[in-house]
Amino acid sequence: MKIPTVALVGKPNVGKSTLFNAITNSHVEAANYPFATIEPNVGIVTVPDKRLKVLNEMYNPKRLIETTFEFTDIAGLVQGASKGEGLGNKFLSHIREVDAILEVVRCFNDSNIVHVCGNADPIRDIEIINIELTLADLDIVQNRISKIEKKAQTTKDKDTLQELAVLNVINDALTNDIPVRRLKFTKEEEKIIKSFNLLTNKPIIYLANIEEDDIGKENEYTKIVKEYALKDNADVIEMCAKIESEISELEDDEKELFLQELGIKESGLDSLVKSTYHLLGLQTFFTVGSDEVRAWTFKKGMKAPACAGIIHSDFERGFIKAEVMSYDDLVSYGSETKVKENGKMRLEGKEYEMEDGDICHFRFNV
Repeated sequence: MKIPTVALVGKPNVGKSTLFNAITNSHVEAANYPFATIEPNVGIVTVPDKRLKVLNEMYNPKRLIETTFEFTDIAGLVQGASKGEGLGNKFLSHIREVDAILEVVRCFNDSNIVHVCGNADPIRDIEIINIELTLADLDIVQNRISKIEKKAQTTKDKDTLQELAVLNVINDALTNDIPVRRLKFTKEEEKIIKSFNLLTNKPIIYLANIEEDDIGKENEYTKIVKEYALKDNADVIEMCAKIESEISELEDDEKELFLQELGIKESGLDSLVKSTYHLLGLQTFFTVGSDEVRAWTFKKGMKAPACAGIIHSDFERGFIKAEVMSYDDLVSYGSETKVKENGKMRLEGKEYEMEDGDICHFRFNV
């Protein structure tokens, strides 16, 4: 399974690069002018999971390995990006390669930080971005319709007719500013849509970049962003990119103290990473032992052999059984031995659908 990827998008100068630096502990340019980012910056992010700390204490392994996914900082999009403005076509092509979109929105006024439109207006900024994504998708859909329309009419080919019908539905929706992610399709129709890698079909989270003084309370901007996000059934994460950048430089104990002083339970970054993980339908299983305790990412609904294959293709090819216990049972009983004694260790076969928090040992033979 490839590492899941998330794109940070937004207008120039909304705090994307500052946020990217905080998320990934990178040091890319975060300048006070538009288009500081030209090529996308890519960073690997570990998924915070308190269960790993507990497993580490129980097994005291030589190695502790967290699960990860990838964040990509895309250059600021401007009005006309779908027509090539501000290197728009290049930037939009970068977004097509990711699994989800994190749209960063500036939710504060500060005369010292340049805004390309002159002032903060989060809904205007969101709609400029979303319209450009819609126009880019319309271009792809309409080009495809013009290519297959004649063939569908003359040959009456079943597959072509079905594809045309789906594209016409999408075309009508996009023309009315309805993103593809809001439409309902059958599994067969979803396979057709997947091949086009449409931008408005990608799941989305809105990230409201706020001032330090607004941490822990709702300001006028974040309120309207939340109302807007309801249409997409999307999460809104509130975060001060500047503060998160400072937190990311701290050691764990210093970080906890700093968060307590701010009156918040977890950093915005931890909340963001968890929300993104959930948005992509991702879950975690563990392998444990004295050599290594490791977290592995899988898609909800995957069966045991496919999850075994994430570790090594031989595990899937020669899969026999999965020896499974839940994290909760292990913690509750205190050891693997006690889990077995209480009948909570299970042998699962090829049809077993893995669950978040499963601790597995895969039996295989090749």
